[in-house]
Parts: sequence; structure tokens; C-alpha cells
Amino acid sequence: MNILLTNDDGIYSEGIRALYKSLKEIGNVTIVAPDTERSAVGHAITLSDPLRVKSVNREGKFFGYATTGTPADCVKLAIRAILKKRPDIVISGINLGPNTGYSVLYSGTVSGATEGAILGIPSFAISLATFENPNYTIAADFAKKLTKTILDNKGLPEGTLLNVNIPAVDKKHIKGIRIVRQSKTAIKERFDKREDPHKRIYYWLTGEAIESDNQEDADIEAIRNNYISITPIHCDMTNYNFIKKLQGWKF
Repeated sequence: MNILLTNDDGIYSEGIRALYKSLKEIGNVTIVAPDTERSAVGHAITLSDPLRVKSVNREGKFFGYATTGTPADCVKLAIRAILKKRPDIVISGINLGPNTGYSVLYSGTVSGATEGAILGIPSFAISLATFENPNYTIAADFAKKLTKTILDNKGLPEGTLLNVNIPAVDKKHIKGIRIVRQSKTAIKERFDKREDPHKRIYYWLTGEAIESDNQEDADIEAIRNNYISITPIHCDMTNYNFIKKLQGWKF
């Protein structure tokens, strides 16, 4: 089994190291990841600048390839230029912090897996639902199990990827797995207005607690109730229910 790993927290993150250690037990793992954090870059790709690549060692051994690009760049570059064989699966993560609700649109982690799906490879994104004192063990173990399950079931539907979120609790407190929809939630955003030493005004985007739609079939509620959430999402963003009505408009 040939496995491609990427992320948006960067190649030096602990999340991708935990993922690598778990998955190398079941296959040949190649890492192509950003050289530094690229969180919330969405599905951006690099067109105006060259992509530079360097080999990275961790713990005294070759670990993977660091690039100056985005997560989507990393997957494209890996499949089109670096790898000799097409991977059997693409995995993006383990992200520090959840990717639920509308945040999946901004997430570089989810976009890494989305690029894999666009290129016709079974893919999933995996995130740990905390920003403090992360323990990636459960997420890494589940990623290994999910990889086997996806391939045992002969992949995923065309253009579809899985978005996985792991509750940040001890294993004994995880109640199970829920297959859920993307919730209609968003972070309560605000801009912090500041002044630099030269008296120039600047703004820094920040956020507060996530608003929830409080539905049990949604990703954020599953995590809050200590379930692993799995959401199938796809690349086709067409609103098919609106097509016929739109065709009736007079332009």
C-alpha cells in the first residue's frame, strides 16, 4: 500500500509525525507537506511563484519533503512530479483543531484531501478537536483503521472525500462513530483593531465560541457528545435543487 500524507500545520507538526508513525505499520508512506504552517488557506494553489522542495529529516532519519506551497500544491506536486507510483490513498492531517461546519471551506487540511479526490484517489482529512495539549494517539490509530476500511471497500465514490474529526478525550470516553452531515455553523468572528509602533492601524481576525445548529446529525454535535464524526463531502458544489428554478428566471 502506498500512502501519501500532507497537512496544513506544516511538516514539523506533531500531528503529521503521529500519523506517519501509525501508518508506516501498514504501508509505504510518503510525506509532502508545507515547510511552515498554511492554516486556513483553503484550496489555494501557487501559480505566480516556483514551488521549492527540500528533504527533511526528523529524529535523524529522512521524514519527507517540505514545499513552499499550499496543501493542495503538495498533493498536486507529489502525484505529478515527486512520486514514482500513484498513491493508493491520500490522507491530510492530523490537524490541530476541529474542521467542522463552514470551516471546511477555509481548511487547508480538508483541501489537501479534496485535491486527492479531484485527482481520483481515495482521500480523507482528519482533525483533533482541540487547540491545547493535544494527544494524537487515538486519531493516529483511527486513521490507520479507516485507511484499511476504505481500501477494503474499494475506495470512495468519484469526487468524494471523508472529513473526520476526533474528540479530544481519553479513549474510554469515546462513545463510538457517527456518520454525519456538515453542520451549518460558523465561528463568531471579530477583528481586533490595533496600532503598530508607527501609529498605523491594523486589524487581526480572531474568533470566539462556535455557534451550533444543535442537531444530532451534524458534525459539531457528534464531537461535543464524544463521538468520532465522519462526513462524506464532495467536490461538486452545484445546487441541483435550484437549477430548474434558475432556468425559469428572465435574464
